[in-house]
Amino acid sequence: MKHISILVINKALIAAIGNAHYMFKSVNDFLEASGSEPMFHIQLVGLSNQVRLSDGIYTIQSDTTIDELGKTDLILIPPVSGDLSESIDVNKEFLPWIKQQYANGSQVASLCVGAFLLAETGLLDYKWCSTHWKAVNEFRFQYPKVRLVNKVFTDDKGLYTSGGANSYWNLLIYLVGKFSNHEIAIKTSKYFEVDMDRVDQGSYEIFEGSRLHNDEAIHKVQDFIERQYQERLNLEELAEVAQLGQRTFQRRFKNAAHHTVNTYIQKVRIEAAKKFLEYDALSVSEIIYEVGYTDFEAFRKIFRRETGLSPMRYRLKYQEGTSGQL
Repeated sequence: MKHISILVINKALIAAIGNAHYMFKSVNDFLEASGSEPMFHIQLVGLSNQVRLSDGIYTIQSDTTIDELGKTDLILIPPVSGDLSESIDVNKEFLPWIKQQYANGSQVASLCVGAFLLAETGLLDYKWCSTHWKAVNEFRFQYPKVRLVNKVFTDDKGLYTSGGANSYWNLLIYLVGKFSNHEIAIKTSKYFEVDMDRVDQGSYEIFEGSRLHNDEAIHKVQDFIERQYQERLNLEELAEVAQLGQRTFQRRFKNAAHHTVNTYIQKVRIEAAKKFLEYDALSVSEIIYEVGYTDFEAFRKIFRRETGLSPMRYRLKYQEGTSGQL
């Protein structure tokens, strides 16, 4: 029987703790109903026997504490709420315990912005990681050694992370399959109505260029791109805005904004195109022109790469009056 330890951390989102517990318990219920033995021993693990959450509105009774628990197979770190730096600080006593458990063979999964607590252990350095798209700029700033990707979930050497909000359901289904089998994972996905084929967060992301840097020259260029993205922008012109040589400009831009200049321009343009597709009746061809593209195939390729959807599928997904149409 696999031991699942769901951490009851301070400032945790209580719903994620409950949902994780409910999913693994449901798998046990499925198995027992079919005459099989349950697969998972599930425990809530805290620093103390009682943890108050949501500004004291709720109190969770831990099944055990990190001092009492000897060995576990899987640690689940739920997402936190509020200021992320403060949330890490109030949970710092978990960090050495998580590192020691991993060293002893346990696997560790973070849900949504629980990735910040996992990254704080150092275990994610040079490994793949996902978190909520809203937090990516802060995450990159805090943990530059982590290989952040825009995936629904990641799996790297016994460390698992999930993207934003409901993406953790996909990771939980994946972990059910990893610790049992694919047949049980399918049954669980059907019961919870979770699409197992989701790959990335692109269609949900709202691109916000990182401003968590002090390079005023690059701030000026970011402002210029976001005002003039419809125009034919080139490196020479943007380097002049920054009053830098082109090589120096490109290096400083990548270091500050975490994207190359061309990628940043593409992301700004695609974000503008998404707004047109969500709220405007313009044709896709007209939208392409409005956001600074002239080549339909090039735009379509970039749009699909950024969102995981074609422009028309994106419009059907989000524009009022079209959502859910066949």
